[in-house]
Amino acid sequence: MANLSFYAVCPFGLEELLAGEISACGAERIRAARGGVSFSGSAATAMAVCLNSRLASRVLMKVAEASYWDTRDIYEMAADTPWEKWFGPDLTIKVSANGQRCPLESIDFAVLRIKDGICDRFRDLAGRRPDVERYNPDVRIAAFLTYDTCTFYLDLAGEALFKRGWRLTHGEAPLKENLAAGLLMLSGWDPSQTLIDPFCGSGTIGIEAAQMAAGMAPGLNRRFAFEKLEGFDVDLWAEMKEDARAAVNRHVRIRIAGSDISSLVVEKAEENARRAGLGDMLDDGRLTFRQGDAREACPEEGMAPGLLIANPPYGEQSNPKSASIQSMMKHVADNLKANFAGWTAWMLTSDRTLPQQMRLKESRKTVLFNGPLECRFFRFDMVAGSNRRKPREEADE
Repeated sequence: MANLSFYAVCPFGLEELLAGEISACGAERIRAARGGVSFSGSAATAMAVCLNSRLASRVLMKVAEASYWDTRDIYEMAADTPWEKWFGPDLTIKVSANGQRCPLESIDFAVLRIKDGICDRFRDLAGRRPDVERYNPDVRIAAFLTYDTCTFYLDLAGEALFKRGWRLTHGEAPLKENLAAGLLMLSGWDPSQTLIDPFCGSGTIGIEAAQMAAGMAPGLNRRFAFEKLEGFDVDLWAEMKEDARAAVNRHVRIRIAGSDISSLVVEKAEENARRAGLGDMLDDGRLTFRQGDAREACPEEGMAPGLLIANPPYGEQSNPKSASIQSMMKHVADNLKANFAGWTAWMLTSDRTLPQQMRLKESRKTVLFNGPLECRFFRFDMVAGSNRRKPREEADE
């Protein structure tokens, strides 16, 4: 099959990890950039990335690229692109665009001209045009504009890839599934290690870890936009999914424990885990979600030291809750020092002063983005008696 060009989008800070995932799918010419990874391969390669990548947000297939001067050139480019190779006028479309150093006064007007070009082409070829659907289109077309170049992509994912198909409601400020997977990979966690999340919320970290441990492909229980495109190989896709199902190990030995101060949130986490196919792990106690205060969390008796990974409340400075959150995190740290000696604790936060608040010295930090928020993923090695910061030590910027 012909070699095609693709671009996989991911959260900032996870690009190198995503490049490794894409390499494992058999891609070539892999190049990490800020916020994503470009690669080449067959349509089957891209299907494999959609099915298996835990880190990608979207997989885009390049269909056209040309230089431009103004929106008239962009219209001509859209009208000249052979969209009929991939879809017909009976499917609904949505066009989006973003730019980097784009000189146009209005990217929204460029989007309108791209729609016009696509629809005019279909009207000339088939006598009718595709309808535009804002919320749930069959085909998503993405344009990327630099200073002098316009590139068109077809979005192969449809809904963002971090939507695994098990979440019904997000609750307050959820951690996206692909970022949770990134935290687990950056921490070096493996299924032989106990994992605790004392701020589990809707259960994202625990569920993602359990699915990773069991070898569950993240895209196994959802649909993708590429399934509606022309040339889609139904038999190959069925075979890929069958292989992915056969690779699942539901008997893997793990111990993952999540807790949250809200019993309602804990109930949602359990419901989410069951929808994610993890009911047997809940039933036999390999995966648990319980109500509990993070300031009082403790390992179970006889539990071997492992990893604690959490996404605590951030306490933005403009937030009136900030002072109470800082006080809470100090108590959380006191509890870690008292009860988690030998453990490694990882915290994702947008508050750079978290180590200072907790009076702990981080052994590592990684810059990540949780949506638009620039965050730090701090590592604290909980060795008894060695974690206190030196007096007057300033917070690391």
